[in-house]
Amino acid sequence: MRLALVTAMACSLAAPPAFAQVATPGAAPAAAAPVVEDFKPSSLNQPGQSFPQVNSQGYVRFRVLAPEAKSVRVSLGLGGRGGTVLNKGTDSAWTATSEGPLDEGFHYYHLTVDGGTFNDPGTLNFYGSTRWESGIEIPARDADFYAVKDVPHGRVEQVLFASPSTGSHRRAFVYTPPGYDATGGTRYPVLYLQHGWGEDETAWSNQGHANLIMDNLIAARKARPFIIVMTYGMTNDVRPGSPGGLASFDITPFRTVLVDELIPYVDRHFRTLADQRHRGMAGLSMGGFETKLIAPKNLDTFGYIGLLSGGTMSPQDVAEVPGYKDKVRLTFVSYGGRELENGQTRGSPARPSTDPAANAAALKRAGLNSVFYVSPGTGHEFQSWRRSLREMAPLLFRD
Repeated sequence: MRLALVTAMACSLAAPPAFAQVATPGAAPAAAAPVVEDFKPSSLNQPGQSFPQVNSQGYVRFRVLAPEAKSVRVSLGLGGRGGTVLNKGTDSAWTATSEGPLDEGFHYYHLTVDGGTFNDPGTLNFYGSTRWESGIEIPARDADFYAVKDVPHGRVEQVLFASPSTGSHRRAFVYTPPGYDATGGTRYPVLYLQHGWGEDETAWSNQGHANLIMDNLIAARKARPFIIVMTYGMTNDVRPGSPGGLASFDITPFRTVLVDELIPYVDRHFRTLADQRHRGMAGLSMGGFETKLIAPKNLDTFGYIGLLSGGTMSPQDVAEVPGYKDKVRLTFVSYGGRELENGQTRGSPARPSTDPAANAAALKRAGLNSVFYVSPGTGHEFQSWRRSLREMAPLLFRD
């Protein structure tokens, strides 16, 4: 079977294909207003490819050439649940437009062709859902904070570090802020920033634009320059829907890799401020889950804690950790607004059993530096976490 992207224009609304729902669960029902015909290629398309396309309302139009296929469907989101059924035209191209608009920001998706899973050859690939997935970007009204601008840029480099506990060398990506290479005597704080379930150490740079967010914040003098370290921190054998789920996840092996192997490596090879008050840990989704399991039990190592769609820190949690109030300089918790409205969103863990906003307020009343942030109009997705990093970064390492 030949599978390729057709670069011709999609069929007009005069003869529309059948539509299937593709909007993020929990989004408002699609408006009755006509779909605006101002579709443009997604910013994540492969060079020279015209589809998929996105319009100003956030609708997505797909067009794929699979002449011998019997069925073609597009699945979006972590895990690829739900989807849009494509219809075959006389030119052997399969076409469809989403029934409703998608939330702003980045989304994973893939094609299902006659029961087989394929990536869309029109788009770039991103590691998510334990595989390389196609990606699409719905332009956001606030995208300026992660836009590429004419400002000094930091550098993201790959490092390999020895891990005796796993009998291997492991990979990490390290962001060093603008000016790091030119200021030989300056030392910097470090944030250890973890990805979510099914992703890897490339996620925060590729999908999250963490380096661009930091470049822009530093240029605007809104954040102190600091190093970010991103490494693979999970086991793909544990899935949120599997028996036992995350409750059966053993954090001990990763704790050893992070605290006993990676942190010493980073402190030896980069100009760090190698103490607790200049080191933080944060993560999105499962990375937040890992952060909550590791950081409070290692308060001599981490002074800042960030949970991004990854749990909440309650007064009871704090009471169970000796020294938390005195040693933790910031407890940052965030969620997408849709996550708190609906019990569970696509690919996300269940809503916290206790109210994260109430918990954050209680910690603040108890005298802790506690901050709670909600990303408006987004769910368990990267736009929530991009915004969360934008909000959290200026609060870190403010001596």
